[in-house]
Order: sequence, then C-alpha cells, then structure tokens
Amino acid sequence: MPETTFPIRYFSPVTLLVLGSMLAACSGGDFGRTREDMRSDDMHRWIGLEATSSVGLRPSQYQLSDNERQLRDLAYPLIEPPHSRPAWKSVFGDYTPIASPWRQTPVFDRTAYGRALIDEPHRSHASRYAQLIEDVRDDISRFELFYASAVKVLELDRRRDASLAHISELSPRERADAVARMQENSLIVQWVHACLERRVSSYRWGLERLVLQAPDAMAADADRLIGELAAQTAYPPVQARPVIGAPAVTKG
Repeated sequence: MPETTFPIRYFSPVTLLVLGSMLAACSGGDFGRTREDMRSDDMHRWIGLEATSSVGLRPSQYQLSDNERQLRDLAYPLIEPPHSRPAWKSVFGDYTPIASPWRQTPVFDRTAYGRALIDEPHRSHASRYAQLIEDVRDDISRFELFYASAVKVLELDRRRDASLAHISELSPRERADAVARMQENSLIVQWVHACLERRVSSYRWGLERLVLQAPDAMAADADRLIGELAAQTAYPPVQARPVIGAPAVTKG
C-alpha cells in the first residue's frame, strides 16, 4: 500500500510574526481586557498596601469590605497615567502595579501625555483633539464614580473612629489594624486627588501644543472639558483627612 505523504508548507518570516502576535493576543486576553488569571475580587488590594508602605506606615491586616474593595477598583483607572497603554500593551493584556506618588522617581512629567498624543500616528490633528476630548470626558465620569464611593467609605471610617472608644476589650492589635485601615483609605483618596491634579496639568499642556501646531475649533470643547475637570478636582465632594503631605506636582 503506497505511503501517504503531505507536502511541507513553508511560511515567510512576516507570516510567522503575524501568527505569533495572534497567539500572544489570545493568551493575553481579548483585545484590551485584562487576562482572566489576573482577575480576582482583591486584584486592586495592592493599592492600599503600596500607599501605606510608601510613606512608612504599617498596612492593616483586616479583610477589605465591599465598599473598600470598590474604592480601590475605581481608583485604579485614575492613578494609571492617562493614555499610558499603547495598542500593543492592550493586546498583550499588560497589567502592572504602580508606584505611589510619594515614592515615584523621577517625579511627574506633565509633558508625557501631550508628547505621546502628538507623536503617535493619527489620521489627522482632528483625531488628536478627539482623543484628548475623549480622555478628559472619561475622567469626568470616573471622577463622579470614584468620589461617590469615597464619600461612603470616609463616612463609614468616621463612624469607625468614633466607635473605638466604645468597643469592649479592644486589643492593641485590633485598634492598630482599624487605624491602619482608615489611614490606608485616606491615602488612596489623597493619591487619586494628586493624580487628578496631574491629569489636568497634562491635558492643558497637550491642548496648548495642539493649538500651537494645528489650531482647530475643537480646541474650545477640549478647553471647556478640562476646565470642568479642574473645577471638580479643586472642590471634590469630600476630602480625606491628610495622613501625609501631598506629593509634589511638577508643572513642567
């Protein structure tokens, strides 16, 4: 019986590169979504641990409440630098913890967002204006969601603080963990507020460079939205009790 043979197909290096990228994208999640193996209820717990350790405080050993978990989940998109995920990072499912502003070296560069916006390929300057407007509008929506959560968490912490004097047989360890958790929550709110100030500064620098290079009527809409975000940031619905001084904001 004759032996059956199959021809060997040879692929060009370009074809192999494309196939490899597709396989990597599958392993990294569905185009921009975080890989399932990275997801967990406490996937953003590290934010509180980073906030406390960066200023030399001891983290709480208490489990997160539902409200505290939501606070951390809503904080992450605001502490992540704006426009910090190029297309290739989203495809490969990149997710990296971020250093708190109290330990970041070098300090914040307000020009980074604008330079990325201008340097990355776009069909036209109108699309750059559209990207800027979309980023600011997204932050305004995130602002409202985050601070609705922060109001709830800080109010519950105020009640927790008042209750410490009335809890029977409160051990030093229990008190320390309660105080540490309240400090942790406050630091997260401080962290987000500092990042919002930085975003406003970055957006203004980027808009100024866009107007300089390619004036457009869309600049008025962008300026109005940046002004709205700046006003909200200057007068947030609630302010955390300062645990440490605000981190430096480099104006560029």
